[in-house]
Amino acid sequence: MIHTAFCRRVLALALTGATLLSLTACGQEPTDGTTEPTVATQPATEATVPTEATVTETVPETVPEPVETAPPETEPTEPTEPQILYEYRVLHEVNPDVIGWMTIPGTVIDYPVVQSLYERNFYLRRNYLKQNATCGTLYARERCDVFKPADNITIYGHKMGNGTMFADLHNYKQKSFWEENKYIHFDTIYEHHTYEIFAAFRSTADLSIGFRYHIFDDAADQAEYDTFVATCKSLADYDTGITPQLGEKLITLSTCDKSIDQGRYVVVARMIE
Repeated sequence: MIHTAFCRRVLALALTGATLLSLTACGQEPTDGTTEPTVATQPATEATVPTEATVTETVPETVPEPVETAPPETEPTEPTEPQILYEYRVLHEVNPDVIGWMTIPGTVIDYPVVQSLYERNFYLRRNYLKQNATCGTLYARERCDVFKPADNITIYGHKMGNGTMFADLHNYKQKSFWEENKYIHFDTIYEHHTYEIFAAFRSTADLSIGFRYHIFDDAADQAEYDTFVATCKSLADYDTGITPQLGEKLITLSTCDKSIDQGRYVVVARMIE
Protein backbone atom coordinates (compact mmCIF):
# COMPACT_ATOMS: atom_id res chain seq x y z
CA MET A 1 0.00 0.00 0.00
CA ILE A 2 1.36 3.40 -0.97
CA HIS A 3 1.67 5.86 1.85
CA THR A 4 -1.38 8.14 2.23
CA ALA A 5 0.72 11.34 2.35
CA PHE A 6 2.26 10.46 -1.00
CA CYS A 7 -1.19 9.94 -2.56
CA ARG A 8 -2.26 13.37 -1.43
CA ARG A 9 0.84 14.92 -2.99
CA VAL A 10 0.27 13.11 -6.31
CA LEU A 11 -3.34 14.25 -6.36
CA ALA A 12 -2.38 17.86 -5.83
CA LEU A 13 0.16 17.70 -8.69
CA ALA A 14 -2.35 16.11 -11.04
CA LEU A 15 -4.94 18.75 -10.34
CA THR A 16 -2.46 21.54 -11.17
CA GLY A 17 -1.19 19.86 -14.39
CA ALA A 18 2.33 19.29 -13.01
CA THR A 19 4.51 16.30 -13.94
CA LEU A 20 3.95 13.22 -11.79
CA LEU A 21 6.80 11.92 -9.68
CA SER A 22 8.08 8.35 -9.63
CA LEU A 23 7.60 5.89 -6.85
CA THR A 24 11.24 6.02 -5.94
CA ALA A 25 10.43 9.11 -3.92
CA CYS A 26 8.57 6.83 -1.55
CA GLY A 27 11.62 4.70 -1.00
CA GLN A 28 10.76 2.06 -3.64
CA GLU A 29 14.10 2.00 -5.55
CA PRO A 30 14.28 -0.10 -8.73
CA THR A 31 16.33 -3.25 -8.37
CA ASP A 32 17.30 -3.64 -12.04
CA GLY A 33 18.36 -0.07 -12.83
CA THR A 34 15.16 0.68 -14.80
CA THR A 35 12.22 2.91 -14.07
CA GLU A 36 8.57 2.12 -14.22
CA PRO A 37 6.95 2.95 -17.57
CA THR A 38 5.01 6.17 -17.61
CA VAL A 39 1.26 5.75 -18.02
CA ALA A 40 -0.17 8.16 -20.55
CA THR A 41 -3.09 10.21 -19.29
CA GLN A 42 -6.16 10.76 -21.45
CA PRO A 43 -7.54 14.24 -21.84
CA ALA A 44 -10.70 14.61 -19.84
CA THR A 45 -13.21 17.26 -19.26
CA GLU A 46 -13.34 16.39 -15.66
CA ALA A 47 -10.37 16.09 -13.40
CA THR A 48 -9.59 12.46 -12.84
CA VAL A 49 -8.03 11.15 -9.69
CA PRO A 50 -5.20 8.76 -10.40
CA THR A 51 -5.27 5.44 -8.67
CA GLU A 52 -2.40 3.68 -7.05
CA ALA A 53 -2.08 1.40 -10.07
CA THR A 54 -1.66 4.27 -12.56
CA VAL A 55 0.58 6.64 -10.58
CA THR A 56 4.18 6.98 -11.71
CA GLU A 57 6.82 9.45 -10.69
CA THR A 58 10.09 10.61 -12.30
CA VAL A 59 12.93 11.90 -10.21
CA PRO A 60 15.56 14.00 -11.90
CA GLU A 61 19.04 12.56 -11.73
CA THR A 62 20.91 14.17 -8.90
CA VAL A 63 24.52 15.34 -9.19
CA PRO A 64 26.57 15.32 -6.01
CA GLU A 65 27.69 18.72 -4.85
CA PRO A 66 31.43 19.31 -5.36
CA VAL A 67 33.34 19.02 -2.15
CA GLU A 68 36.07 21.57 -1.62
CA THR A 69 39.20 20.11 -0.18
CA ALA A 70 42.11 22.07 1.19
CA PRO A 71 45.43 21.53 -0.58
CA PRO A 72 47.82 19.34 1.36
CA GLU A 73 50.08 21.26 3.64
CA THR A 74 53.69 21.26 2.50
CA GLU A 75 56.74 22.17 4.42
CA PRO A 76 58.32 25.45 3.23
CA THR A 77 61.54 24.80 1.35
CA GLU A 78 64.60 26.99 1.51
CA PRO A 79 66.08 28.18 -1.81
CA THR A 80 68.87 25.90 -2.90
CA GLU A 81 72.35 27.21 -3.55
CA PRO A 82 73.42 27.20 -7.21
CA GLN A 83 75.71 24.33 -8.09
CA ILE A 84 79.11 25.02 -9.63
CA LEU A 85 79.42 23.50 -13.08
CA TYR A 86 81.47 20.33 -13.10
CA GLU A 87 84.16 21.69 -15.41
CA TYR A 88 84.92 24.62 -13.08
CA ARG A 89 84.87 22.93 -9.69
CA VAL A 90 88.60 22.26 -9.46
CA LEU A 91 89.50 25.78 -10.62
CA HIS A 92 87.20 27.30 -8.04
CA GLU A 93 88.60 25.09 -5.30
CA VAL A 94 92.13 26.17 -6.22
CA ASN A 95 91.12 29.84 -6.23
CA PRO A 96 87.65 31.01 -5.12
CA ASP A 97 88.22 34.23 -7.09
CA VAL A 98 87.71 32.28 -10.33
CA ILE A 99 84.26 33.34 -11.52
CA GLY A 100 84.18 31.85 -15.02
CA TRP A 101 85.87 31.19 -18.35
CA MET A 102 85.98 33.11 -21.63
CA THR A 103 86.47 31.75 -25.12
CA ILE A 104 86.26 33.74 -28.38
CA PRO A 105 86.33 31.51 -31.48
CA GLY A 106 88.78 32.73 -34.13
CA THR A 107 91.16 34.13 -31.50
CA VAL A 108 93.61 32.77 -28.92
CA ILE A 109 91.34 34.02 -26.14
CA ASP A 110 90.53 30.94 -24.07
CA TYR A 111 91.22 31.78 -20.42
CA PRO A 112 89.79 31.67 -16.90
CA VAL A 113 88.28 34.89 -15.58
CA VAL A 114 88.73 36.06 -12.00
CA GLN A 115 87.34 38.82 -9.81
CA SER A 116 88.84 40.33 -6.69
CA LEU A 117 86.28 41.93 -4.40
CA TYR A 118 88.90 42.99 -1.88
CA GLU A 119 91.54 44.82 -3.96
CA ARG A 120 91.13 46.76 -7.20
CA ASN A 121 93.36 45.59 -10.06
CA PHE A 122 94.69 42.76 -7.89
CA TYR A 123 95.10 40.53 -10.97
CA LEU A 124 96.68 43.17 -13.18
CA ARG A 125 100.08 41.47 -12.70
CA ARG A 126 99.00 38.14 -11.22
CA ASN A 127 97.80 34.94 -12.86
CA TYR A 128 94.67 33.03 -11.82
CA LEU A 129 96.72 31.20 -9.17
CA LYS A 130 97.56 34.59 -7.56
CA GLN A 131 101.19 34.21 -8.63
CA ASN A 132 103.14 37.21 -9.93
CA ALA A 133 102.91 37.28 -13.72
CA THR A 134 103.53 40.10 -16.20
CA CYS A 135 100.63 38.98 -18.37
CA GLY A 136 98.20 39.04 -15.45
CA THR A 137 94.90 37.33 -16.17
CA LEU A 138 91.44 38.32 -17.36
CA TYR A 139 89.55 39.92 -14.49
CA ALA A 140 86.15 41.50 -13.94
CA ARG A 141 85.72 44.95 -12.45
CA GLU A 142 85.27 44.60 -8.70
CA ARG A 143 81.89 46.36 -8.61
CA CYS A 144 80.21 44.17 -11.24
CA ASP A 145 77.77 41.50 -10.11
CA VAL A 146 78.83 38.67 -12.38
CA PHE A 147 76.23 36.16 -11.20
CA LYS A 148 73.09 38.30 -11.10
CA PRO A 149 74.28 39.44 -13.64
CA ALA A 150 74.61 43.22 -13.75
CA ASP A 151 73.40 45.08 -16.83
CA ASN A 152 77.05 45.31 -17.84
CA ILE A 153 80.15 43.39 -16.80
CA THR A 154 83.50 44.99 -17.61
CA ILE A 155 86.43 42.58 -18.05
CA TYR A 156 90.04 43.72 -18.42
CA GLY A 157 92.99 42.00 -20.08
CA HIS A 158 96.47 42.97 -21.29
CA LYS A 159 97.46 43.38 -24.93
CA MET A 160 100.58 41.23 -24.83
CA GLY A 161 103.30 41.59 -27.46
CA ASN A 162 103.26 37.83 -28.04
CA GLY A 163 99.59 37.98 -29.04
CA THR A 164 98.19 36.43 -25.86
CA MET A 165 95.51 37.58 -23.42
CA PHE A 166 93.33 40.31 -25.03
CA ALA A 167 95.67 41.18 -27.91
CA ASP A 168 93.29 39.64 -30.46
CA LEU A 169 90.57 42.16 -29.58
CA HIS A 170 92.36 44.52 -31.97
CA ASN A 171 91.31 42.26 -34.84
CA TYR A 172 87.80 43.67 -34.38
CA LYS A 173 88.97 46.95 -35.89
CA GLN A 174 88.14 45.25 -39.18
CA LYS A 175 84.48 44.60 -39.93
CA SER A 176 85.42 41.55 -42.00
CA PHE A 177 86.87 39.93 -38.88
CA TRP A 178 83.74 40.71 -36.88
CA GLU A 179 81.57 39.18 -39.60
CA GLU A 180 83.41 35.88 -39.17
CA ASN A 181 83.79 36.01 -35.37
CA LYS A 182 80.75 37.69 -33.81
CA TYR A 183 80.35 35.60 -30.69
CA ILE A 184 81.88 35.45 -27.23
CA HIS A 185 81.38 32.51 -24.92
CA PHE A 186 81.61 33.70 -21.34
CA ASP A 187 80.58 31.14 -18.74
CA THR A 188 80.21 31.91 -15.09
CA ILE A 189 81.04 29.02 -12.77
CA TYR A 190 77.28 28.40 -12.60
CA GLU A 191 75.98 28.96 -16.14
CA HIS A 192 76.92 28.85 -19.82
CA HIS A 193 76.35 32.07 -21.79
CA THR A 194 76.90 33.33 -25.32
CA TYR A 195 77.21 37.01 -26.29
CA GLU A 196 76.98 38.73 -29.67
CA ILE A 197 79.37 41.62 -30.37
CA PHE A 198 77.58 44.82 -31.40
CA ALA A 199 80.33 47.49 -31.17
CA ALA A 200 84.14 47.81 -31.17
CA PHE A 201 85.82 51.18 -30.63
CA ARG A 202 88.83 53.16 -29.35
CA SER A 203 88.68 55.27 -26.23
CA THR A 204 91.06 56.59 -23.60
CA ALA A 205 91.62 56.08 -19.90
CA ASP A 206 91.86 59.85 -19.50
CA LEU A 207 88.58 60.38 -17.69
CA SER A 208 88.50 64.06 -18.57
CA ILE A 209 88.06 63.33 -22.28
CA GLY A 210 87.40 59.58 -22.63
CA PHE A 211 84.18 57.58 -22.56
CA ARG A 212 83.81 56.18 -19.06
CA TYR A 213 82.42 52.86 -20.28
CA HIS A 214 83.96 50.93 -17.38
CA ILE A 215 81.82 52.57 -14.68
CA PHE A 216 78.52 51.42 -16.17
CA ASP A 217 77.24 48.44 -14.17
CA ASP A 218 73.47 48.67 -13.66
CA ALA A 219 71.24 51.16 -15.43
CA ALA A 220 69.20 53.45 -13.19
CA ASP A 221 66.57 53.62 -15.94
CA GLN A 222 66.06 53.00 -19.66
CA ALA A 223 67.58 56.37 -20.55
CA GLU A 224 70.90 55.45 -18.93
CA TYR A 225 70.96 52.06 -20.64
CA ASP A 226 70.11 53.56 -24.03
CA THR A 227 72.74 56.29 -23.61
CA PHE A 228 75.45 53.71 -22.94
CA VAL A 229 74.48 51.65 -25.99
CA ALA A 230 74.16 54.71 -28.23
CA THR A 231 77.59 56.01 -27.19
CA CYS A 232 79.23 52.66 -27.89
CA LYS A 233 77.65 52.59 -31.35
CA SER A 234 78.58 56.21 -32.11
CA LEU A 235 82.27 55.51 -31.34
CA ALA A 236 82.31 52.16 -33.17
CA ASP A 237 84.65 51.53 -36.08
CA TYR A 238 81.68 50.26 -38.13
CA ASP A 239 77.95 49.67 -37.83
CA THR A 240 76.95 46.10 -36.96
CA GLY A 241 73.23 46.84 -37.25
CA ILE A 242 72.69 45.52 -33.71
CA THR A 243 71.14 47.71 -31.00
CA PRO A 244 70.63 46.04 -27.59
CA GLN A 245 67.43 46.80 -25.69
CA LEU A 246 66.92 47.34 -21.97
CA GLY A 247 66.89 43.95 -20.27
CA GLU A 248 69.59 42.46 -22.50
CA LYS A 249 72.73 41.91 -20.44
CA LEU A 250 76.01 43.30 -21.75
CA ILE A 251 79.69 42.46 -21.47
CA THR A 252 82.49 44.97 -22.13
CA LEU A 253 86.03 43.77 -22.90
CA SER A 254 88.82 46.31 -22.44
CA THR A 255 92.50 46.23 -23.39
CA CYS A 256 95.30 48.73 -24.17
CA ASP A 257 95.58 50.62 -27.46
CA LYS A 258 98.83 52.51 -27.99
CA SER A 259 97.52 54.37 -31.02
CA ILE A 260 96.26 57.16 -28.73
CA ASP A 261 97.36 58.54 -25.37
CA GLN A 262 96.31 56.17 -22.57
CA GLY A 263 94.36 54.40 -25.25
CA ARG A 264 91.95 51.52 -24.79
CA TYR A 265 90.34 49.24 -27.32
CA VAL A 266 86.87 48.12 -26.30
CA VAL A 267 84.59 45.35 -27.56
CA VAL A 268 80.99 45.29 -26.31
CA ALA A 269 78.52 42.43 -26.71
CA ARG A 270 74.99 41.49 -25.66
CA MET A 271 73.91 38.20 -24.12
CA ILE A 272 71.83 36.09 -26.49
CA GLU A 273 71.66 32.83 -24.52
